[in-house]
Amino acid sequence: MLSVGDAAPDFELSDQHGDTVSLSEYRGQHVVVYFYPRADTPGCTTEACGFRDSWDEFGERDVAVLGISDDPVSDLDSFADKYDLPFSLLSDEDGSVSGAYDSYGEKNMFGKTFDGVFRNTYLVGPDGTIEQVYEGVSPDGHAEEILADLDD
Repeated sequence: MLSVGDAAPDFELSDQHGDTVSLSEYRGQHVVVYFYPRADTPGCTTEACGFRDSWDEFGERDVAVLGISDDPVSDLDSFADKYDLPFSLLSDEDGSVSGAYDSYGEKNMFGKTFDGVFRNTYLVGPDGTIEQVYEGVSPDGHAEEILADLDD
């Protein structure tokens, strides 16, 4: 895992609309960069809807939210539309950005081994350094956990 104080690796990825988004665009404000395994699955939906439901509170603190998975753009578009998600979902199909954030690798599920995204989150500070690391996140209540940490 990357550590508090490390420079957050910059990236450019396509969002759910096919537009390019880069982390460097958000210099000067906090950014939640959260990695999730698969759009429109129960845990990922719970986590995304938590950010959606707390969207005004993140806005009041001038905090951007970026969700990253290895889903294709088309899947992200339907996921964002279905749940009215107000933030960018980014497609990292080859796992390179997730890997740079120690959030991609071998997983085992139902007796099968495959590469995929780990549920981790980083709070990136206005200067581009990592201020908080959340490893192996529990989707329920995660947005509120980050808001509480921002207020400390």
